[in-house]
This record gives sequence, structure tokens and C-alpha cells, in this order.
Amino acid sequence: MNVYKFDEPGLAAWINKLLETVPVYCPAAKGEKCGTHPGWKKMTEVMLPGTGGPAGSSVKTFYFPQPEVLSTCSLKKNDDDGLLLKEPAPAAEKQVVFGVRPCDGRSVELNNLPYAEEKLFQQNRERTVLVGFSCSEPASTCFCQATGGSPYGTEGLDILISRQDDDFLVEILTDRGAEMAGEGLTPAPAAEITALEKLRAEATGSNENCDRLKNKDMAALYDAAFWNPLSESCLNCGVCTFLCPTCYCFDIQDEALHGKTRRIRYWDSCMFPLYTLHTTGHNPRGRKVQRVRNRFMHKLKNFPDRFGPLSCVGCGRCVVECPVNIDIREVVTDLLAVE
Repeated sequence: MNVYKFDEPGLAAWINKLLETVPVYCPAAKGEKCGTHPGWKKMTEVMLPGTGGPAGSSVKTFYFPQPEVLSTCSLKKNDDDGLLLKEPAPAAEKQVVFGVRPCDGRSVELNNLPYAEEKLFQQNRERTVLVGFSCSEPASTCFCQATGGSPYGTEGLDILISRQDDDFLVEILTDRGAEMAGEGLTPAPAAEITALEKLRAEATGSNENCDRLKNKDMAALYDAAFWNPLSESCLNCGVCTFLCPTCYCFDIQDEALHGKTRRIRYWDSCMFPLYTLHTTGHNPRGRKVQRVRNRFMHKLKNFPDRFGPLSCVGCGRCVVECPVNIDIREVVTDLLAVE
């Protein structure tokens, strides 16, 4: 890992150099017009993020595009390739996502666990460079430390930028990051690097909650009494899953238009009644309480039992945007209290 130091004009010049070579995306303001990635816009001028709190939308839109074309097919009789499914050429252009918070960077690592052998996810991961900004002042709804993360964490990021008074320390974390960073940068003083490492060590959270939940009996958590009152207020709107950086459920549909078809993958939600509906008409999660329980049990119990960490990075988006104020932090507390 190499660490470099910039003042604000120097950092702006470095970012401007990036803008000349690759598309750079940055968080969009609420209500601001975006392109193909909701919550993110193409950067045309240097905009440095604030001191803390996640961006409006998670970075999963760059790894699970909405929608994502899996194959195309022509229905025209005079087409030599008619009725043949064809995979589109994989996107190869590099893209830089600027202003990513450590919680979102960590979400990419968590999603990589179930998608380690998924071709499209890995292609998007290879071409995407994440430039993170540490959180010196996390929002009140942030709880990354309770999930084992840190406001100065580096997981999943290629570059991490940390403010130090009026200057910035830029950590180059991967080969992708080094390629974007270029050469001729000024190394940071050893004392400032040591101070940053000390700050990171002090701010890194514990995996205690995860370990305790993994030791809980699955049946006891499943039958806990609090699921019914918790689910009564839920609207099953799905905003929690669409905003969540570690929710990756999808559906596949075929569309036909003007003699052509395409098979697409798009985001879906376990909170929707149709998500688990069988063709027979049977729905194993037909009741709202079953869907609410499934969401939290997957993130806080099933995923850790299978892969190790919680499937939650503590970004707090679901806490902020839930229209009925369901708080995953309170659900963790309730689960830990189950005997």
C-alpha cells in the first residue's frame, strides 16, 4: 500500500486528470437527474464529498445494473441468426466511482461471497475502480462499527482518501487503484501515515454481534415472539432492499419488441408477495410476517452461518428511508435477547 499527500488544489488537479481519461461517477444530490445509475451522475467538475454518511444510493448499481441484459434474440424470419440466443459483448470500459464510503466498499466484498463465480458480477467488478472517502463525522444513523466495519475501512476499495485538516491522504490499495493514480505523486510523511493507521485501529468495530448471532439456535430465532408486532407496520414497499448495498435478489424476464427479444435480469425484493409465488399458486411466504422475518434472518443469521460476516454494513439507508421507522439495529437487539 502506498500513501500520498495532496492539498485541496492538488487533489482537484488529480481528479481532473482522471476525468480526461475515464468516466467518473459521483453521488448525485437528491432529486438530481441521473443516467443509467440511480443516485450517481457523471462527474463533469470536481466535487468533494462531505465528512460523513453514505451516498444517496449504494454502489451495487455498478455491479448489478438495472436492468442487465443476459441475452438477445431476433424473431425475424429472414435473419440468418433468427431464434438464436446471443450473449451481449461484455462491457470492458473502465469506470471510476468517486466518493464511495467505506461501508459501500465493504458491501462489494460481501456480495462477492455468493457471487464469486458469477460471470457478469465479476466482469463489472474487474472494470470498476472505487475511490472511497473516509467518514470523519458519521451520520447518526450510521452503525458500520456494530457490523465489524470502520469509518476508515479499506475493504473493497481501490483508493481511500482521508481528510487531515486542510490536506488529504490518498491510500492506493489495489493494482486497479495504482493504475488510476498514475505516477509522480508526493508520498505522505511517515508520521501522518502512522496517525491515520492509529485512527483506523481505534475506529474499527467488533464482530461480537455476528459471533453471538451465529451461536444462537436457528429455531429459537425463527419462532421469536417479536416478529408479529414488528411486521404489523411493514408496508412491504421494498425500499429497504432496493437501497441496501448487500441485497442482491433478482428476477429474469423476456421482453419482445419490434421483432427482437431480450432476456433481462433486474432487481427484485423478498419483501414483495410475488417474489416466492410458485407456478402452482403456492406461496411459501404468503404472509407479511414471513417475508419480514426472512429479510432479517437472511442478513443476520443465514448469511453469517454460510459465509461468516453479517450481510449488513451499517450504512443506515434502510433506517433513514423506511416509511414506518423499522430499525434494523433494534432487530439485532431483539435477536440477541432471544434465549
